[in-house]
Amino acid sequence: MKYLYSFSLLVAVTLIFTSCSKDVFRPYEDRIEGTWELTDVDKFGPGSSYIAFDGGLFTFYGSGRLAYQDGYGGYYEGDWDVRRINTNDGTIKTLKVSCVDYHTKDQLSEYFDEMIFTSTNRFKAFIYDGPRTYTFYFSRR
Repeated sequence: MKYLYSFSLLVAVTLIFTSCSKDVFRPYEDRIEGTWELTDVDKFGPGSSYIAFDGGLFTFYGSGRLAYQDGYGGYYEGDWDVRRINTNDGTIKTLKVSCVDYHTKDQLSEYFDEMIFTSTNRFKAFIYDGPRTYTFYFSRR
């Protein structure tokens, strides 16, 4: 009986660990690779300010390169970078995105103060701008 219990427990644990996504163990730099749609931007707090991105498709390449389509016909190329910052509350990840449309010479850049993967196919990025907080919602395409 003890053997059967031990064997059953071993099989159950093996199934749990082999069937779950391993993305949680991958670095953010690897997890962000691919095409993501900016599906929504929420603003909380008084006042107004400029945000560079309000929608569109981002393609993050492993080399740190970026392609961005704004949804209005603009096509941008640029760079992205994920950094880790140690705080008293732990480690946070930040995201910097910079790109240019070479036809119109329009430049877009944004520094996200924090980014959090909420699942394999979704992440949120935050901008903390004084009393305002912007939350950007991304979904994998």
